[in-house]
Amino acid sequence: MAKKKQKSGPDSSKVWSLFSLVAALGAATVARKGLNATWKAATGKKPPANPADPEVAMAEAVAWAALSGTLVAVARMLATRKAANYYAKSTGHLPPGVRDDA
Repeated sequence: MAKKKQKSGPDSSKVWSLFSLVAALGAATVARKGLNATWKAATGKKPPANPADPEVAMAEAVAWAALSGTLVAVARMLATRKAANYYAKSTGHLPPGVRDDA
């Protein structure tokens, strides 16, 4: 039985772009909701809506920015890695632009 040639042209790139975008946005949304709930449980108040607001205490603004930025970035990275793994298993090759040959 002949093996099918894997697609790796522009259509493949579009599929990966959409797939990775959905994975990253979904992960960021879940991370943000979890972080909001954790912040409220830990501090007893809602997280700052805008840490740049001068009325938000500096320590609170810095803590929120550091936590939210880090956790959302990690969640997006993990989701994108999972999506790349699924893509590779489905197509037989990594998505365009994922392999770092450096």
